[in-house]
Amino acid sequence: MSSAPVASPGPLAQTVVGESGPTVVFCHGLLGRGRNFTGIAKALQPDFRCVLLDMPDHGRSPWTERIDYATAAAMLVEQLQVLAADGPVHLVGHSMGGKTAMTAALSSPELVDRLVVVDISPTGAGEVSEFEHLISSLLAIDLGSISSHGQADAELAEAVDSRMLRGFLLQNLRRDPQTHAFGWQPNLEVLLRDLGSITGDVPHEGRTFDGPVLWVGGSESPYISSEQEGPMRALFPRTVQVTIKGAGHWVHSEQPQAFTATLRHFLRAG
Repeated sequence: MSSAPVASPGPLAQTVVGESGPTVVFCHGLLGRGRNFTGIAKALQPDFRCVLLDMPDHGRSPWTERIDYATAAAMLVEQLQVLAADGPVHLVGHSMGGKTAMTAALSSPELVDRLVVVDISPTGAGEVSEFEHLISSLLAIDLGSISSHGQADAELAEAVDSRMLRGFLLQNLRRDPQTHAFGWQPNLEVLLRDLGSITGDVPHEGRTFDGPVLWVGGSESPYISSEQEGPMRALFPRTVQVTIKGAGHWVHSEQPQAFTATLRHFLRAG
């Protein structure tokens, strides 16, 4: 049973790329930010107006007292009500953002024209321990003792081998322009506490979304399995599934050209 969302603490931060065409709203995954989709948004120009959102408790968006998909989707729906003033928008969500987008489409289908879910299913989300390790590793950095991103990277390297992954994680480290103190943009303590909700199932309360849905997975990613096809199609009966070769979980950053071509084809379909 999903819990009722708390009152919204304010609008989500957004970056707009493009001035004309149908609106496409992007929702990033855990520990990401809206600007992660900048390259995709630029590649879709001039055909689409792209809105890159910072999800709740991430980037420049407000923090919440708890993290669950009912709360996050309610905040997303508030934003979509403004963005869809001239008609329903296309909604794209990766991982955690994909589950938030699914929840929003199920609760407010009149706001969503086409839905794109990237490398996540409505049930499960991989091992909680992986995310526990990453968030705990960030929290373990003594921000008071570092003077640069390079120093933070060196400290994080003891726990995270991949330079690419460290770069992704450390995009969340920001320096206050007045105090020059470092701080984390994401609400790390609450994200860690509520990981069970983040990796849990999408709340649906028996609803379905009957619009067109593109379900994109990476061929090298473990996040989508054949067992999840039934639950996905039960909630989203008009699902078309596409697997992009040579991509892991971050499909849009690992295979951007193939992802953009797939996305453009789906959004242009009649």
